[in-house]
Amino acid sequence: MSATAIAPSRNRTAEGAIAFTDLTGYTEFCALRGDEAALHLLQTQEQILRDAIRRRGRLVKNLGDGFLLWFRSASAAVEVALDLQDIFDSESFDIDMPLWVRIGVHYGSPLRYGRDIIGHDVNLAARVVDLAAPGEVLVSEECCQHIRRPIPGVYFEEVGPVVMKGIPDTIRLYRAIR
Repeated sequence: MSATAIAPSRNRTAEGAIAFTDLTGYTEFCALRGDEAALHLLQTQEQILRDAIRRRGRLVKNLGDGFLLWFRSASAAVEVALDLQDIFDSESFDIDMPLWVRIGVHYGSPLRYGRDIIGHDVNLAARVVDLAAPGEVLVSEECCQHIRRPIPGVYFEEVGPVVMKGIPDTIRLYRAIR
């Protein structure tokens, strides 16, 4: 039996900010409120995301109760993430549904795979969102270093170096606050 050669990748890397959102408490919400209410909650979240990222980023894919987002600019990613938290907070009151979303942002060079993005930097961004609290935006040090100009009214509070599952080095994280 002969080994099959793997052709060199025609996919390219794309430098930019990778953000993940995660709707916290979704499983419990489904159990308590039912599937129809859960579907409405997901649709509400998706519409808010699409409206907020318009022209500033791209919704890469739906991940069940969260989304993978892509931005060319670290500043745009952080601004959109903070805008989203403000919108989710006000929508929660208006629609009597908890939109407790946590957001993690990392800057890197993921590999393009069709319309998707994959690779170490995507995995790292997914680990960042895992550490965020509901309503919080956590960003990696790499993301902070790629913010080219100060974002008015936004500051970054150091969370510290953290160990993440599957990531060999500690990563410095910061909480974005407005």
